[in-house]
Amino acid sequence: MIRMGVIGCGSMANAHIKIAEPLADRMKFTAFADIDVERAQKLSATVPGSVAVKDYHDMMDKVDAIIIALPHDLHYSVGMDCIQAGKHLLMEKPLALTEKECVALVKADKSPTPVLMIGYVMRHDPLWIKMGEFIRNKTYGDVFQVSIWTEQYTDTSRGSWMGDAKRLGGGQLFSHGCHYIDLLLHWLGEPVCGTHIGTNLGTPWMEREGTSNVSLKFASGALGYHFGTWGARGSKLGYAVHAHCTEGMLELGGLSGTIILHRSKSGGDLPALESLLAKGEKLEAPNEAVIYRHSKEGKKGGKALVEQIDGFLDCIEKKKKPDISAAASLPSLRTIWRLYEAEGKGIVADLRGVMGSR
Repeated sequence: MIRMGVIGCGSMANAHIKIAEPLADRMKFTAFADIDVERAQKLSATVPGSVAVKDYHDMMDKVDAIIIALPHDLHYSVGMDCIQAGKHLLMEKPLALTEKECVALVKADKSPTPVLMIGYVMRHDPLWIKMGEFIRNKTYGDVFQVSIWTEQYTDTSRGSWMGDAKRLGGGQLFSHGCHYIDLLLHWLGEPVCGTHIGTNLGTPWMEREGTSNVSLKFASGALGYHFGTWGARGSKLGYAVHAHCTEGMLELGGLSGTIILHRSKSGGDLPALESLLAKGEKLEAPNEAVIYRHSKEGKKGGKALVEQIDGFLDCIEKKKKPDISAAASLPSLRTIWRLYEAEGKGIVADLRGVMGSR
């Protein structure tokens, strides 16, 4: 049984506790730390046998592994302390706020003893994993354009550290868009150039951008796009992806939990859409086939956060290095830093070499 501690007892910590119930046979929360000790005590009160502390150093002898869910500017110092204490560490993204800090953490990473895994939770979402498989395996031909939309409303963060550019590391793109820049790199490979345009119009609680548009070109010739906003008072897309391939367009619907293949120009040289339907699906429209539907059945309920913690526990138990290691998380941050720099100069960013040696 792995003893798990949490540093930072805000909303993310609450999510970890509630979502991890299916993994109770492998782990238990034994300690909570927060500078606001009352918040730690509230969480501890929901987990029998756990303790609450104000100083995270006081929990080290009570845990085997730690989840860091802190403001971004604290990731480096607290993360380094946990690594040096020999604790397995699940660090919520981003790794740190500067390349110097990130590189230091990469050098300190001794995974799998102890494991250091970065919380790019979308890499654990079964629906998004399947989309990535279709793209990377060229299941429906060469992919030449991938567009990702993520639309949220975060006015509840008004006045908190989430609006502070220095604590956040930037704006919406750095804090949340990093998930999707990571996915675009994972799906499409080496980027060569790109642009970012952001604004805090509509999100006045954000010191930097609350709405972000990123366009990337990859070495393969494919293009990638991400639109993200924290100002959406309403949304039709929510979380969605369109991937244009030479054999049709793939649509991931985050709200519907489906991946649909759209194809109206077959030329008679491609298999009938009926033959591509996922098991149990019917052709509801002449040019649309549901090729994957995400099931929420089973012990983990198909929830990405549970899958992420499950993967973390696997790395600890099986003594293996995580796929989303400190080094693997760095290219997406390098991409964003270069996009920010180029935006300030009004030029296209040169993204060659961001993948680096991982």
